[in-house]
Amino acid sequence: MKKISDLMNLKGKRALITGATGGIGQEMALTIAELGGDLILVDLPDSNYDLIKESILSNWNVDINCIDCNLEDENSRDNLIEEVIKSDVNLDILINNAAFVGESNLEGWVVEFSKQSIGTWNRALEVNLTAPFHLSQAFTPLLKISGNGSIINIASIYGVNAPVYSLYEGTSMGNPAGYSASKGGLIQLTRWLSTTIAPNVRVNSVSPGGVWRNQPSDFVERYESRTPLGRMATEEDFKGVIAYLASDLSAYVTGQNIVVDGGWTS
Repeated sequence: MKKISDLMNLKGKRALITGATGGIGQEMALTIAELGGDLILVDLPDSNYDLIKESILSNWNVDINCIDCNLEDENSRDNLIEEVIKSDVNLDILINNAAFVGESNLEGWVVEFSKQSIGTWNRALEVNLTAPFHLSQAFTPLLKISGNGSIINIASIYGVNAPVYSLYEGTSMGNPAGYSASKGGLIQLTRWLSTTIAPNVRVNSVSPGGVWRNQPSDFVERYESRTPLGRMATEEDFKGVIAYLASDLSAYVTGQNIVVDGGWTS
């Protein structure tokens, strides 16, 4: 009988994480490293990987490779795929974490529905849905070689529930259609992949609730008042679910969307 510690051990396994220098991405990288796994960290060109690399290597002896990639661009994704395959390393875990969230001042994005642009819609779908499809398709052969590969797609509660617009009153924040639709699509892509590339690869998604990032106080107060656990999430709140889905703790779990939201969607 295997111990829990044995099931969680990722020594000899390698995870590719997109959006690796962001808040949640860094916590995912730290989690994989703490469990003994090697890493391929992927983010936009000119991203600063130094902080996360230092945090990891000062605590754990794991291999780290950093690769720049603009996931919005198909050619850039092709280059990423080629570089990983040519490196001739194992790949056991793929975490599609990067997301197009846009800025509030982006034209055609956080505006009323009639003014949301096809351009921003397409950008959201390209990063949030097409890129995970593309990378999952390209890396499935490597993940199958692993024998128990794991794809983890990072979706959102807004791929599950409709937005509550009263949260955003008096702020520049919003919830564009492209974001919710792309995240909902990612959850369904997760289910589709789970039956298509089984049995040697498991595919699950995680839908985070709102993460505190110094949003306007009115928004935070409204959000927390609607959340049973009474607070917004922190990046560390997602370490447990990543450890679970990346490791053999979830060896019999596939096709699931795990909501981590303090009870928001309950």
